[in-house]
Amino acid sequence: MAAIASRAVRRARLPFTVAALALAAALAGCGRQDGAAGPGQGRPTVVGTFTVQAETVSLASELPGRTTALQSAEIRPQVGGIVQARRFVEGGPVKAGQLLYEIDAASYRASVASAEAAVAKAEASVETNRLTAQRQAELAKIDAVSRQALQDAQAALKQAEAELAAARATLQTARIDLERTRVTSPIAGRADVSTVTVGALVTANQTTALTTVRQTDPMQVDVTQSSAELLQLKRDIAAGRVKQLPGGDAAVSLRLEDGSTYPLAGRLSVTGASVDTGTGTVTLRATFPNPQGLLLPGMYVRALLPTVAVADAMLVPQQAVSRNTDGSASVLVVGAGDKLERRAIAAERTIGSRWLVTSGLKAGERVVVEGLQKVRPGDVVQPQAVGAAASAASAPASAASR
Repeated sequence: MAAIASRAVRRARLPFTVAALALAAALAGCGRQDGAAGPGQGRPTVVGTFTVQAETVSLASELPGRTTALQSAEIRPQVGGIVQARRFVEGGPVKAGQLLYEIDAASYRASVASAEAAVAKAEASVETNRLTAQRQAELAKIDAVSRQALQDAQAALKQAEAELAAARATLQTARIDLERTRVTSPIAGRADVSTVTVGALVTANQTTALTTVRQTDPMQVDVTQSSAELLQLKRDIAAGRVKQLPGGDAAVSLRLEDGSTYPLAGRLSVTGASVDTGTGTVTLRATFPNPQGLLLPGMYVRALLPTVAVADAMLVPQQAVSRNTDGSASVLVVGAGDKLERRAIAAERTIGSRWLVTSGLKAGERVVVEGLQKVRPGDVVQPQAVGAAASAASAPASAASR
């Protein structure tokens, strides 16, 4: 009876054992279809790669800056009075010495007339005392007058001459004040809007300028650059890699606020003599011709310092480059047998969305741009060119570095 019962139990368990084996086989098959590692085997990880190619690129340093006038003069009255006329067009060109404002000059003309009368009186006094001194000198020769009388006459002549000099100085001051009622421009340029109208009362040396005249042709552009970038720029200029104009100045082009390019080339004319200790930057100044007045003071622009074309340049997408804590750059390169290796590179500037690699890579080598988080040096991978890498390769080779 016991044997019969044991056979019955084994027959009851058989369907469950067969079902368990079938389920295990099915799961194993699904795992192999999903590409997971099978018993004793592993499929290489798929990574996106970019094949490095030698290219010819034109580099340019693009620096932000603002336009400034070559000269700027704030026009203020040097005498007080009522403004009688404005003799310029606001926003229009003016010449050096051109009349801008006329101030009521009636009182200043009267001052000049009074000073002229004082001079005439002083001249008459000098003449009278001169004749007196001459007579006293002649009489003193025959002892007809005392020596004291002669000395008094000579002293009176000197006093009259001093009074004449003071009267002439007063007359000159009055004439200067009269001339200053005609407010003129000290420089040529363009006049700003007027802050006063006809009939306004102005005072000498007031804090508010009547208008401002700015010389805008040529126009200056002040840009800032880090001291490290300045050193590189000087090396590029010394090596002849930067386009130069006659006279040795570096050529500069300009990009305006709306993204358009200014049609006239400029020159890098001034380099700051010191480094700002707070920001580590140096101020550079470029000069641009501005005959049409397209550039206005205070505009935000970007100055580009173009260099000559660099042949056999290696460009890799930015996502392929990793930085260590010390700032050194490296990439993962697919080597022989599709095995990954870490490669140190020199990448100091960007061109568009790619790094310019100056050492560490050769044309034809493949670098990993996708799947970096899933692999490490020494892994065998399945390389596959990706669309992001292809689009980076087709990006323009001539771009500005930032």
